[in-house]
Amino acid sequence: MGYYDQDYEQLRHKKKKGNKAAWFFSALFGAVLGALIIVMSIPLLSEWDMIPYKLVNEVEEVNGLDNIEEAPNDTPVSQNNVVVNVSSEITKAVDKVNEAVVGVVNIQESNLFSSSAQEAGTGSGVVYKKANGKAFVVTNHHVIEGANDLEVSLSDGTRVKARPLGSDVWTDLAVLEIDAEHVKKVAEFGNSDNMKLGEPVIAIGNPLGLQFSGSVTQGIISGLNRTIPIDINQDGVPDWNADVMQTDAAINPGNSGGALVNISGEVIGINSMKIAQSAVEGIGLSIPITSAKPIIEDLETFGEVRRPFMGVGNLKGLSEISSFHRAQTLHLPEEVVDGVAVLQVLPNTPASQAGLQDLDVIVELDGEKIDSVIGLRKHLYNEKSVGESMEVTLYRNGEKQTVTLKLAEESI
Repeated sequence: MGYYDQDYEQLRHKKKKGNKAAWFFSALFGAVLGALIIVMSIPLLSEWDMIPYKLVNEVEEVNGLDNIEEAPNDTPVSQNNVVVNVSSEITKAVDKVNEAVVGVVNIQESNLFSSSAQEAGTGSGVVYKKANGKAFVVTNHHVIEGANDLEVSLSDGTRVKARPLGSDVWTDLAVLEIDAEHVKKVAEFGNSDNMKLGEPVIAIGNPLGLQFSGSVTQGIISGLNRTIPIDINQDGVPDWNADVMQTDAAINPGNSGGALVNISGEVIGINSMKIAQSAVEGIGLSIPITSAKPIIEDLETFGEVRRPFMGVGNLKGLSEISSFHRAQTLHLPEEVVDGVAVLQVLPNTPASQAGLQDLDVIVELDGEKIDSVIGLRKHLYNEKSVGESMEVTLYRNGEKQTVTLKLAEESI
């Protein structure tokens, strides 16, 4: 038996009813609040929901589709091909000159006892001029050296017989003449003196032969006014310094004689050589067209380069002569260590007429110090012309003196 309090029970009953009412109103308030939040959010959601629809409508307008939302799932979607314009300054430059770059085929007899001939090698060349039914091609001297016959392979594969007009071993340049009937394009020479380091260039030629004719490689000017020693007579002593431009555009065997082109499609160099060593990559060398142009003109017109001639032979730089012979044979003062010894003076030449003698040691030309055979040739070939006078400062039997000679044209 427990104690029962009627008043307590009535109070507890009322409290339960109160709790239910509070819960009901709380739930109702939450529902109303949630509904208000949803209603207030509808404009924001509608705005973001429209974005994909707007993008779809824009695609429809571009592609010409009608009402993409109503199309059934199995309806094929229209597709348009996109045409990409790949034309650039590089392609324009190549188009301007590529047909003027040709192959040069060196044909030699197989041996002295056979009349059969075969291709001894191939190089490249550049058609630079058309006149009077003839076309003129510049290439390298070493490309045509030793040839019994020459052929030029045009850009369309047509091969025509070529006639050598002239060749120059010192600058490694040669000029050929062909029938102009099949020649469609002539290259334009630019100005290599205006080239800058880092400027883009294009090499066009026939690496490894005609199989890869018209190959195009791209690079930059990596160096200007490079001096490369050249041993022409293969005696182990440099006879000349080639002044060239350096590029990292790929130049391989067969590219010799081809074009180095600037971004305007102008030929600014004749590719000549590369430094081919296992540890070296990307050093191609090209003859600047500004220095090549007068050589090309002489070869085309005269068949040779018209250079001034002194009439001295068998030259030796003092660095090649022992100190004993400097003192005992040449009778030079001890302080004279740079110069060129003349071991032979040719008769009836400017040198002999000016009084030069065997064993004279030339130390200056026109007041410019001469310290090597290459230096002497550079001054003579690059600074002087046929018919000009030149002052020669020399030592003879230990005495310094100066004579003047008038340069003539070398007769071959």
